[in-house]
Amino acid sequence: MSDETTDRPAKPVEPFSTPQMVAIEAEIAAARAELAATVDELVARADPRALAARLLGGFGQLFSAAVTGEDGPEARKRALTVLGSVAAGVLALGGLVVFAASRRGD
Repeated sequence: MSDETTDRPAKPVEPFSTPQMVAIEAEIAAARAELAATVDELVARADPRALAARLLGGFGQLFSAAVTGEDGPEARKRALTVLGSVAAGVLALGGLVVFAASRRGD
């Protein structure tokens, strides 16, 4: 006896789609595009050159506000306070490094 199901070739299954499947695929494609845009933005923000450029630009603007006072007395006062605080921090760090180096020499 022969089994007819094993003798005949398998019929190819044709893909089907429903409106729900199409909607889900569209949502997935939109989420994928949004994720790609977010990753690209994060990569651009984390670029060391871009970070350095933003830092130098902000410092330049702060220095300009402190020196020229074009933005008004309040902005100049704030700029001088920030620059003074940064200078004090750098001096304190330098003093700490010198102190630590002198202690290691003993």
